[in-house]
Amino acid sequence: MHHLSYGDVKTAADRVADGVRPVTVARADAGSPGAGPDAGGFELYFALEFMQYTGSFKARGALNFLLAHREQGELPDAGVTLASGGNAGLACAWAARGLGVPATVFLPETAPQTKVERLRAYGADVRLAGDEYAEAAAACEAFAADTGALPSHAYDHPLIAAGAGTMVEEIRAQVPLVDTVVVAVGGGGLFAGIAAAAQHHGIRVVAVEPERCRALNAALEAGRVVDVEVDSVAADSLGARRATPMALAAAGHRNVRSVLVGDDAVVAARRGLWERYRLAVENAAGTAVAGVAGAAGSGSEHAPYVPAAGERVVVVLCGSNADPAELTRDAGPSLDA
Repeated sequence: MHHLSYGDVKTAADRVADGVRPVTVARADAGSPGAGPDAGGFELYFALEFMQYTGSFKARGALNFLLAHREQGELPDAGVTLASGGNAGLACAWAARGLGVPATVFLPETAPQTKVERLRAYGADVRLAGDEYAEAAAACEAFAADTGALPSHAYDHPLIAAGAGTMVEEIRAQVPLVDTVVVAVGGGGLFAGIAAAAQHHGIRVVAVEPERCRALNAALEAGRVVDVEVDSVAADSLGARRATPMALAAAGHRNVRSVLVGDDAVVAARRGLWERYRLAVENAAGTAVAGVAGAAGSGSEHAPYVPAAGERVVVVLCGSNADPAELTRDAGPSLDA
């Protein structure tokens, strides 16, 4: 197993610097319960990573992965292949197009047509195989073996994780005295990268997962990687059945805390981001916000992580690839009314 280091993240940051959008960090605590130094509370910031190319942080890891292989002369004529119809698939297709590399993305035959169309818009050769993701993944593996295409992964690769962690340097450039970075966890690629960089700088990391989608939390409890159920409103982007060993190792760092939130809190936090800040994000981003007391209004006052007075907290809003109509379904009256 590769133990991700700060050196891995720093190398990735130098590699992708000209190819990704630096994350914007916005002060966000005005009007939040208990937040703001004037109220004797904490300082709250949002890292707006949903503004990244393809709408999520995945673009960082995908670009780092391909650039590193190109540096080593290991990009085959058959290009890169991946099984993912979500953010990772979009990021892989985008990065490959920018480098002039063929990308073949496998999806189950049940995948929504909108995902197929988005992938094709990025230039990917989309292959449909089987009824479930596992069957699409098997077809992808067979394709790589038959053609020599470079197999990629949504999160379980050190180059992918190191790429994701590059945003920590950008966060520190805008909030130099940041104390805590809060991030949602699925399989653990984003968390592992952020934790490696944060450990180097003495920054606390709060890893937030839905209660019924808790791969990292369960691994910490068991002391090893284990399979978990996946049944959450955030499962479309956080629905990994097991965390990576790399993420489990990163969670053993000092200044890492694992917390769980309920689906009701996730939905309320996501809606709070829309009502209070007009930020349209996916439930994974809502998961991170739901972990911090007072971070986005309704639903978060009793969240599991309570910042100390004066603490500088940056919550990563990791992606926006979701149906915006969900934000207004069954919503209460606007806070601006």
